[in-house]
Amino acid sequence: MAKETPPRWDRRMQQRLSRGEAAALGELYDRFASLVHSLAHRVLDDDADADRVTREVFGHVWENPDAYDPRQGSLRSWVARLARQKAVERLRQTESAAYEAAGEDTAEGLAELELKVRRAAAAARADYIVSSMPTSLRAALELAYFQRRDYRQTAADLGVTEDEARRRLRLGLQLLSTANTQALEGFSPPGNGRSL
Repeated sequence: MAKETPPRWDRRMQQRLSRGEAAALGELYDRFASLVHSLAHRVLDDDADADRVTREVFGHVWENPDAYDPRQGSLRSWVARLARQKAVERLRQTESAAYEAAGEDTAEGLAELELKVRRAAAAARADYIVSSMPTSLRAALELAYFQRRDYRQTAADLGVTEDEARRRLRLGLQLLSTANTQALEGFSPPGNGRSL
């Protein structure tokens, strides 16, 4: 799991980027490139497109370091949000072009496209949530869902009380439940002036 960076590091990085320090961009890239690429790949399911999105995200950060607002969250969260937005934009563009080329530029085709975009955005958000949650919550979820342990077995495997295992599972699920709703925030059908 990638650790959240301290707010002081975020502010210092933003200042360095604002001054045009290429080394700062390299440091930011080293820290967050795998996150950006994995989120983009989750949405696009294509390495080449994920590579393009990764370059676009870091290009955007380099050109617009002052767009980051520390009051809105960590630099890591901002970069991840940019990655999801740019990946969704690219998915929408490539899929729209594919629908038009196939002659499926109908209301049904557009609705199908938007559903695909919403699902991809929610999946990317869920991946980000899982990678960002505390290790204790993620371990409990992995035991319960991937290894099919109930809360009692999860508690025994983790060496915690059953109440603590239930608490960790509940918190982890609550975090994951926000993936679908937050991925859809700002979503509106084409033509309404807003995009994911």
